[in-house]
Amino acid sequence: MIEINLLPGQKRKKRAAAGLAMPDFKALLAQVKDPLLLGAVGAWAAVLVVVGFIYVTEGRKLAAMQQDLSRVEADARRFEALINQKRKEERLRDSLVAELDAIRAIDSDRYVWPHILEEITKALPDFTWLESVAVVPSGGGAAGADSLAKPAVQVLLDGRTGDMGGYTRFLRQLGESPWLTNVVAGATKTVVEKERPVLSFTISVTFRQADSAFIRTAPVLESVR
Repeated sequence: MIEINLLPGQKRKKRAAAGLAMPDFKALLAQVKDPLLLGAVGAWAAVLVVVGFIYVTEGRKLAAMQQDLSRVEADARRFEALINQKRKEERLRDSLVAELDAIRAIDSDRYVWPHILEEITKALPDFTWLESVAVVPSGGGAAGADSLAKPAVQVLLDGRTGDMGGYTRFLRQLGESPWLTNVVAGATKTVVEKERPVLSFTISVTFRQADSAFIRTAPVLESVR
C-alpha cells in the first residue's frame, strides 16, 4: 500500500529540532573505556580549577599590594619633604649657633678688664690701696692645636696696706670672686711711706669666665629726639 505524506513540514521541523538536541555526555563517557584517558581528563580539569583559583587569589593580592605601594609612595614623598625641611632648619640653627658663639667670644674679650677691675675693687678692704695693676706677659706655648687656644689673662697686683689683717682679707675676697682664680700671694715687705711703716705686697690672679648665674645684664636706653 502506498502512503502519501501530505504534511512534509512537520518532518523537517522534527529533523531541525533533532539537530539542536544536546549531546548525551553520559553516553559519551560510557563509550570511553580507557581509564588513563579518564584520569588525564580529570587531572586537566583539576589543574584548570587550581590555576583559576590561584589566578583570582593572586590578582586580589596584587591589587591590594598596588594600593599599599601607592600609599607608601605618597607617605615617602611627604616624609621626604619633612626631612628636607628639617635639614634646612638644622642648617639655619647651626648658622645661628655659630654666630652666637662668635658674638659671645667677642663679648667675653670685650668685658675682660671691666670684670677684673670690678672684682678687684670689690675685694679691696679699707686702708688698703694698689700701686699698680699690670698684665703678666704669657709665655709662648708649645706648637700644636693647644697653641690656638686663647691664653689666660694673668694680672699682677702691687699694693700697700696699713695692717696684715687688710692684706689677708684682700687675699680671701679675691679668692671668693667668680671671675678670678689662681690667687697667689707674692713677696711682702715693710716700707716707709710718709713717715709711716706700711706693708708692701704683690698678688697674682688669673681671669676666668664666670658662670652665667653671675652675669648681669642691663637694658640699653636710647634717647629719641
